[in-house]
Amino acid sequence: MNSSDPKKIPIIFDTDPGVDDIIALLLALSSPELEILAILVSYGNTDVDSSYANVLKTYQVIQRHLDLYPEDAVRFPSFFDNLRTIVCRGSKGPLQGPLHSASYFHGRDGLGGIHERHPEFNVTSNPEGLHYTDESGIDVALKLLKEHEPRSITYVAVGPLTNLAKMMQKDSELVSTRVGRVICMGGALDVPGNTSPVAECKYTFFLFPQAVFSNRTPLVNFYADPFAARNLLGPKPPYKFPLPLDRFLLLPLDITTPHQLPFPLYQKRVDSCFGSSQASPKPVTRFSSSFLTHTRQVMNEYEQDAMELHDIVAIWCAIYFPPFPNDLHIEEESVRGWKVAKRLFDIECTGELTRGMVVVDKRQDKTAYAPGANRAEVQAQLEQTRFSSGGNLESVALPVPAQVEVDLTSKMIHKTDGDHRGVWCITETPGPDALLETLLARVWGVQGCV
Repeated sequence: MNSSDPKKIPIIFDTDPGVDDIIALLLALSSPELEILAILVSYGNTDVDSSYANVLKTYQVIQRHLDLYPEDAVRFPSFFDNLRTIVCRGSKGPLQGPLHSASYFHGRDGLGGIHERHPEFNVTSNPEGLHYTDESGIDVALKLLKEHEPRSITYVAVGPLTNLAKMMQKDSELVSTRVGRVICMGGALDVPGNTSPVAECKYTFFLFPQAVFSNRTPLVNFYADPFAARNLLGPKPPYKFPLPLDRFLLLPLDITTPHQLPFPLYQKRVDSCFGSSQASPKPVTRFSSSFLTHTRQVMNEYEQDAMELHDIVAIWCAIYFPPFPNDLHIEEESVRGWKVAKRLFDIECTGELTRGMVVVDKRQDKTAYAPGANRAEVQAQLEQTRFSSGGNLESVALPVPAQVEVDLTSKMIHKTDGDHRGVWCITETPGPDALLETLLARVWGVQGCV
């Protein structure tokens, strides 16, 4: 196996493609800061085999694009790495409980039925640029952590956390001592859920200007496998060597939802043929437009004309937050335009109405939603200020004094060997426009301000 580029951030991409997963993969491939060691394909948006095929379609499309437009090779530096990215299948279902997917939103193939509507994108042979293996994705990831320098790899998880939980089950000491950073998109802390009223998936549908959320289910992350999420992030991890939460960054719906790709902007800046019977001559653009057409139809049903960039924010975050060095505490880490806060919560696994709910301990968490506040008023004020008055936290938008009696023996207090186990969450990014400019320039070669 070829050695990785020391100037790049090596990542393991745990994904369930999926519409926004594929755009996130395109961003990773077009980001010179990153080197994709492996793509672990999981269940989630659709079944494992369809997700696996979507990765191959993406690589095939890039190769076709570069055959026609060789000058665009500079746009996809990670596509030409000396180290071939390993593509492998991970988990087919959760640790416990029934299998949940979102095929009705993403289509049965994960990309809005692209295999039927656009058969020209179907893969007839394995594209170059990937290393193929029948080895389990869990074993592949563990082997990569073992072969590389300790704390040099970033693990980016944008689907269910089942693969990472199985890695911890198999060798928690290896994972906890050698992973450099874990970046995860999942959960809903101070906002309502979008899989159920309290649990998260990757798309929230704004029905009213006050950001009232629907409970429809386009995709699941924590909801798909709450047992995996709780084992990794909860107050009582079942591992001999718990996951080091000082190296874990969570991107919940609270922070990812405002980052969107408006379809009118996409049509104006990327593909003027979008939504018409004509097709762009550029394979990458034609590919993205073919599945975004279906996505737009679904979002329009909920009076929204944009796609939320949940998984794309995770890749963006990986660029700014490299593997965590040994001699630095996360509170000392300063990244311009980004802010983090430590949150204390547990995850509901078996509730009839609350599966996958992130239950924030508001007695112990100073950043939590203020007890007694009117949530509708808080959400309205957050929308008006666009979080400018204090980050993406409801508690600072409309504080309400409340006296809370704390039981120091409560199960909800996160302690492990006397230390608090809290999860570091991204609470502020450089902003939706900054992400849009990066995405448009890198993936589609569109320059200029949004």
